[in-house]
Amino acid sequence: MSETTTTLRQPALYIPHGGGPCFFMPDPQGTWRGMESYLKGLAATLPAKPKAILIVSGHWEEPAFTFTGSEDHPGLIFDYYGFPPETYRLSWPAPGAPWLAERGRQLVEAAGLPAAIDPARGFDHGVFVPLKVAFPDADIPVVQMSLHASLDPALHVAAGHALAPLRDEGVLIIGSGMSFHNLRVFGDPRVREPSAQFDRWLVDAAEAPAGERAALLADWQEAPWARLCHPREEHLLPLMVAAGASDEPGRQDFGEVVLGGAVSGFRFA
Repeated sequence: MSETTTTLRQPALYIPHGGGPCFFMPDPQGTWRGMESYLKGLAATLPAKPKAILIVSGHWEEPAFTFTGSEDHPGLIFDYYGFPPETYRLSWPAPGAPWLAERGRQLVEAAGLPAAIDPARGFDHGVFVPLKVAFPDADIPVVQMSLHASLDPALHVAAGHALAPLRDEGVLIIGSGMSFHNLRVFGDPRVREPSAQFDRWLVDAAEAPAGERAALLADWQEAPWARLCHPREEHLLPLMVAAGASDEPGRQDFGEVVLGGAVSGFRFA
């Protein structure tokens, strides 16, 4: 990879990571095929092969924004339950990137936000499941950043803003979650219209100018059916980080109804 390609500005993405190891088990109803196709096509939409990936998953919370700091492959955390045995034998040996962990920590701290590095933490399924689909060769260094345990949306927008310079350094920033995440009502036909209303609000918010977008996302609980779609917001907060990393209006990159709920992905140039 040449020096020229590594310095092209990368986008910031908010991607759906599906349900558990859904892309690596039988799917006779085709529930996850559209999402899988979207993830498989992501690499081809990038301006160049990323120098590294910084990803925020909805499955890790800490008192400070914490970065995986392993020098080697950080290992996988199989934090899903009740799935076929083969899904606990998945491998995805992407290398870590201590330099990126340290750079991320410095940027976040320079913005006045708490940050730390965990050299022992592995990649949870919000990282390795979608990235194994999108980047199956596992040849791009990856660092995961935690959510802040406060779950304060404005704080996560601020963290994304602090990390924005990484994009000009060839680093792809990804927020990995689900824009609809209420496990109790997946598959219930009554949720289709409420989730569609929330999704329309979310698309409008993501596509708004940066200042307006930040204010809207900070008050996301005021959106129609917000708490029905997210009884707890950990799967939505990675969107705040991705949105904060751009001063440009976002656009909906993926949209599909999955198990009755409207699910979207977003791209920020």
